Amino acid sequence: MPSIFSKIISGEIPCHKVAESADFLAFLDVRPRAEGHTLVIPKAEVDYIFNLAPSTYTALWDFARKVAAGVEAVVPCERIGIAVIGLEVPHTHIHLIPINKVGDINFERPPVVVEEERQVALAEKIAAAVKI
Repeated sequence: MPSIFSKIISGEIPCHKVAESADFLAFLDVRPRAEGHTLVIPKAEVDYIFNLAPSTYTALWDFARKVAAGVEAVVPCERIGIAVIGLEVPHTHIHLIPINKVGDINFERPPVVVEEERQVALAEKIAAAVKI
């Protein structure tokens, strides 16, 4: 059964895309920890990040670095926090979260509410700022 991320990749489920290449996709999280919280995924459905082929693993992080620069250019923050938890969805993904303090990346607190219009605007601005 395909993961929710595979369904996003195939277009079955919509997303607020901020960057895409032949092998990777980045989109805004629907349950963000902060405005601009972005997920970066490989298009190949691999559950555990350390099971990626070495070249894919390296390329994923390079893609994530470029996306993070775009997020940071748009969302005021101290820096972009990174989390790879891997338990929520059985498809490798990197969380890029604008943070100002360590507690901003706490997944045990409720997600922030970002209105749909704001998500659309953020996705467009971040996409324009990402240099792939």
